[in-house]
Amino acid sequence: MKTPSPHLFRAVAAAGLMLAAGASTGYAAMSATAVTDLNIRAGPGPQYPAIGLATRGSPAVLDGCIQGSNWCRISVNGMRGWAYARYLATDMGGSTVVIEQRRADLPIPAVTYEVQPGDPVIATSPEPLELIGPVEEVDAITPPPAVRTYITQNPADTVYLDGEVVVGAALPNTVAVQQIPDYDYQYVSVNGQPVLVEPATRRIVYVYR
Repeated sequence: MKTPSPHLFRAVAAAGLMLAAGASTGYAAMSATAVTDLNIRAGPGPQYPAIGLATRGSPAVLDGCIQGSNWCRISVNGMRGWAYARYLATDMGGSTVVIEQRRADLPIPAVTYEVQPGDPVIATSPEPLELIGPVEEVDAITPPPAVRTYITQNPADTVYLDGEVVVGAALPNTVAVQQIPDYDYQYVSVNGQPVLVEPATRRIVYVYR
């Protein structure tokens, strides 16, 4: 797996191990940083509602990750929820690393999630799709209002992927995208959020929130 561009992590320079303030579990919590704008969700999966947004570079405290899963519980910007390890970075021996890529080498505690009454349930395949590869830099775009209007009037079926919707992530080739008349980008609904996609690379270039 290709390592994300180093300039994604400028804000991570101060990241390292630290004790979580007020923690009663007794372990040393890890500091982490969001490497891109990232949804914080109420539960460990894309089907759970987003409770807020951690902007790129936001410092966070990592409680731990679910065993065998890339979903981790974090505290960030006054929120406590779940984020995807592919888009979180931390310090390891003076180097900034993506948590998903070096998880086996990091002292990350295991945490669990108890299903709550009313939790959403979605159909899953034996091999769930996921966003391909790490985040890469893409040119920022500002779509005109007419694009949002077209997407609203022509909604696409939602595709659930095992991961998080972030700018710069590439969609699997199996995900069908929709054309927008007289526009350079295509669209699809991923994990309940409409996104714009660059046709040549299939990378997400804009997320409607």
